Amino acid sequence: MDAESAPPGVDPTVPNAARMYDYFLGGKDHFQADRDLAELVLSVLPETKVGTRENRKVIGRFVEYLVQQGVRQFLDLGSGLPAQQNVHEVALRLAPETRVVYIDRDPVVCAHGRALLAEPERVAMVQGDAARPSEILSHPEVTKLLDFEQPVAVLMMFILHLVPDSDDPQGFVAAYREALAPGSYLALSHVGSDAAPERVAQVSKLYGQANAPFCPRTGTEIGRFFGDLELVPPGLVTGDMEDVGWPFADPETQPFVDREMARMAYLGIARKT
Repeated sequence: MDAESAPPGVDPTVPNAARMYDYFLGGKDHFQADRDLAELVLSVLPETKVGTRENRKVIGRFVEYLVQQGVRQFLDLGSGLPAQQNVHEVALRLAPETRVVYIDRDPVVCAHGRALLAEPERVAMVQGDAARPSEILSHPEVTKLLDFEQPVAVLMMFILHLVPDSDDPQGFVAAYREALAPGSYLALSHVGSDAAPERVAQVSKLYGQANAPFCPRTGTEIGRFFGDLELVPPGLVTGDMEDVGWPFADPETQPFVDREMARMAYLGIARKT
């Protein structure tokens, strides 16, 4: 995209984390400022492109697993721009009665998402801030498709490391957990700070130029997001994993070239009993 195509209220000169993610995936929905900062990130962590694409594959495997567990409702928070392995594409292929709501606060993301969605009776794109659970859970487009008295899978895939502690991510994630019915799931992926601390610090500094900060956390801190939910075996794992079992590992996927980079990605699914 060029600056002239920016919708009202969008400043194309400020790098946007969602559009940078789209750039890492090889998409086309980004401005020059997004590309410039993304390239600086790649100069520090060149494996980021591989990591973002692997994350899309993880989302697909997670959705397959959750559908097999009987889940037919998905709330995808911080969904980002439509990309490979969209939740609704995977879920509807396996269970056509599934309903999916995507949430993102970026107007460009939502405009493109609505333009691409072809299943309005089963799929919705809602502009909203995931850090405000009461607004999301009561939004008419959300409640039209999702019944929170029945199991719902809440997905927080690579969103929480873009939320600073000042926004109380532990608090708002707990609010989503509390709203879920028994049999529901919380699935998340999160960049960790345990590995490559020097490179993580450099990337965090670069994201100071973007619309969202970069806030990696330790494995212990990430584990707290699940509260008292029951983790699906093998529990909270990193991307540096071998023989841990599906849906976390894909036997057809080659391991990261940089094992230190792989250890930066934490993955987990937990069930509410």
